[in-house]
Amino acid sequence: MEQDLSIMLRLLVAAFLSGLIGYERELTRKEAGLRTHMLVAIGSALLIALVEVATQHALTLIPANEPPSFRVQIAPLVVIQAVVTGIGFLGAGTIFMARANTRVKGLTTAASIWVTAAIGMTVGFSRYTLATGATLLVLFVLHVMPRLERAVRANDNNDNSDTPDPD
Repeated sequence: MEQDLSIMLRLLVAAFLSGLIGYERELTRKEAGLRTHMLVAIGSALLIALVEVATQHALTLIPANEPPSFRVQIAPLVVIQAVVTGIGFLGAGTIFMARANTRVKGLTTAASIWVTAAIGMTVGFSRYTLATGATLLVLFVLHVMPRLERAVRANDNNDNSDTPDPD
């Protein structure tokens, strides 16, 4: 019961942190928003937490009088690989080619889904400070960097309006 409550806390933290990212995506009317990001992080955190559950369960299966050579092996990296692979497919679904201006759209949203899974996995390992810092960094990239990009583009347009392109 105590372990389940600990895992539930992790799921709530994952939902909250990823909800912040999803809310930003929702505000900017992107393809994947609040619910998608929250579900990705909750699922990722749960899968990582289940590695802990599986490890503890496997230890109960070791016979009491087994020689020291008896081992139980758990491979948490396999779970991480599976999550990253699965999220890759989900993120790929948000990327498409806009026909009107032949631009690829959805790359940032796909990347935000990918990093949300990583944040969820981080929470699954109970690394709350690291997950919170990563969330704040993601929000900075999603919310502040577009303003900087627009300022750079506006500056480039002003500089290039008087001078022909050398290429």
